[in-house]
Amino acid sequence: MKHNNMIAKEHFKKYWQRYVKTWFDQPAKKKARRLARQQKAAAIAPRPVAGSLRSVVHPPTARYNSKVRSGRGFTLAEIKAVGLGKKEAQSLGVAVDHRRRNKSVEGQEANVQRLREYRAKLVVFPKHAKKATKGWVETSAVDTVVEQVRGKVMPALAKVKKSKARAITPEEASTNTVRMLKALRNDARLVGYRVVQKKVKSDAAEQAKLKKSGKK
Repeated sequence: MKHNNMIAKEHFKKYWQRYVKTWFDQPAKKKARRLARQQKAAAIAPRPVAGSLRSVVHPPTARYNSKVRSGRGFTLAEIKAVGLGKKEAQSLGVAVDHRRRNKSVEGQEANVQRLREYRAKLVVFPKHAKKATKGWVETSAVDTVVEQVRGKVMPALAKVKKSKARAITPEEASTNTVRMLKALRNDARLVGYRVVQKKVKSDAAEQAKLKKSGKK
């Protein structure tokens, strides 16, 4: 059929029940995921559940570079500043990213300080009880009881405490926020203009003063 004519025969005889999908196993899947997490935590205990220690980096672009997030790993320069090698750091639960480069001294020092804090909290267990060697820190005895870290290892962002609701003060109620913001914006915008006008007025006052003194 061409042109803008109506369809001659209605095509509404599809077996639509065949294509209906259901998800009645959601509660069971939720339970299975929870049990899998418990089994994984028990298998890797006493190591952290979330894995290795990650670096703290700034995201790219001007929109997000003021924020902080967890990176892929520490640079080779950051690990070297603490006195570690690449393989040794990975064996001690430190993620390494050999492709990342340090663009600022502040960012590098922040990650180096992060590694030092991790070293102070680290507990190293020997692979064999008879071969208790010295690692990054003193290796602990096999019977030492430590608590397994369930969340992220030293998260990059601390949880922000929400402020409680309170009553508005009379000063806040009487303040016109829009007018105040406009005044501040105009003050910042008209700085140069006001300086020029002030200079023009002072010059005019000086000229008037000189003319007045010349007449006398």
